[in-house]
Amino acid sequence: MRVGKVDLEGEGVRMTQDGPLDLVGVGFGPSNLALAVAIAEHNAAVAEHDANTSARLRARFVERQAEFGWHRGMLLEDATMQVSFLKDLVTLRNPASEYGFLSYLHDHDRLVDFINYGSAFPTRLEFHDYLEWVARRFAGDVDYGTEVTGVDPVPGAPDLLDVVTTRGRLRTRNVVLATGLTPQLPDGVVPGERIWHSRDLLHRIDRIVDPERVIVVGAGQSAAEAVEHLHRRFERAQVWAVFHRYGYSPADDTSFANRVFDPAAVDEFFTAPAEVKRMILGYHANTNYSVVDPELIESLYRRHYHEKVSGRERLRFLNVSRVTEAVAAGDHVKVAVESLLDGTREALTADLVVYATGYRPSDPCALLGELAGSCRRDEAGRLVIDRDYRVATNPEVRAGIYVQGATEHTHGLSSTLLSNIAVRSGEIVESIVARAGATV
Repeated sequence: MRVGKVDLEGEGVRMTQDGPLDLVGVGFGPSNLALAVAIAEHNAAVAEHDANTSARLRARFVERQAEFGWHRGMLLEDATMQVSFLKDLVTLRNPASEYGFLSYLHDHDRLVDFINYGSAFPTRLEFHDYLEWVARRFAGDVDYGTEVTGVDPVPGAPDLLDVVTTRGRLRTRNVVLATGLTPQLPDGVVPGERIWHSRDLLHRIDRIVDPERVIVVGAGQSAAEAVEHLHRRFERAQVWAVFHRYGYSPADDTSFANRVFDPAAVDEFFTAPAEVKRMILGYHANTNYSVVDPELIESLYRRHYHEKVSGRERLRFLNVSRVTEAVAAGDHVKVAVESLLDGTREALTADLVVYATGYRPSDPCALLGELAGSCRRDEAGRLVIDRDYRVATNPEVRAGIYVQGATEHTHGLSSTLLSNIAVRSGEIVESIVARAGATV
């Protein structure tokens, strides 16, 4: 999938020696990494069965990080994946692939050991190592440490786009936007040296020395993991968890509920009436949002109970409560916690406040500039996205604009998760190939 580069007319436009790229992927997290795998396998199939090399896809990816990384700040010791290893970058689309998790284990001489491990859920550290193992095979196809600043139409060429980067322009027939998730903080919260989002936990934790009290805000998996990690790391500190709920709610990972993440469920969701889409999202939100692995809930409760028995209660839970104020004050944070039951407020001083308050999908239109006006929207103002993940555009735009991750309203709950990235990447490749054939 290597891409040659030329400079056209001093304009800084980069293309292959044969003309524009077939696609540029914006972002190189797991979604576009899976897309790179799908492209490589498509090109290998073309080389094996078709002498017409023009059917090969020429692609390049742009990633603002200096190297591949996926939620590095939460790669906590012993934290496990919440999806099966079989939902890797490729297996659901091509079980025989050399890019699958089992191939990674074989390459690292751990296949038998993992079988004896007896779980379908590897640690996040191991799965991240797998992702890095695959990403290294595509290092020559990625502009790391490069920012995409916009996507422009090409004057007089409605089937082409220029992806504007800090290294120049990439001219392409299609762009695939996979810009990931944006950390979400409550209104008014100002991050600082002692007020963090959970994504920064491991990046910054070494700056905190011998704290007396740390506070974690949130009720989901990341919040519970942060509580567990901080309680274990700082053996003398009080660790207080603050959340709106009465207690942590368990994730529904039962077999029938997990069908909402099946590839077939995407088809069913996409064609369902709007009211059924809302019903499905509401009924099954507890498979993903603000829920915690039951084993972690039990572990935290037992730890809390044992501390009460011993008379040394370091782990505290302020339930049905909210943090109304967290203000940095020198080397501490002044925190106000309000009970949602009776309105009483408690003033606390903490050495650290971690907000595990989730993420929101990045706005795929943020980079599109004037192209955003050509993207169709539904009655709620959301992007109209076709089944093949292509944004529906007005006739004046014939180039393909595809999105990964911002499609929950059209494709269902798996949109921001790993569950379907193998199948989704294959569908995007099929769409690009089919549309190219239709225009020949």
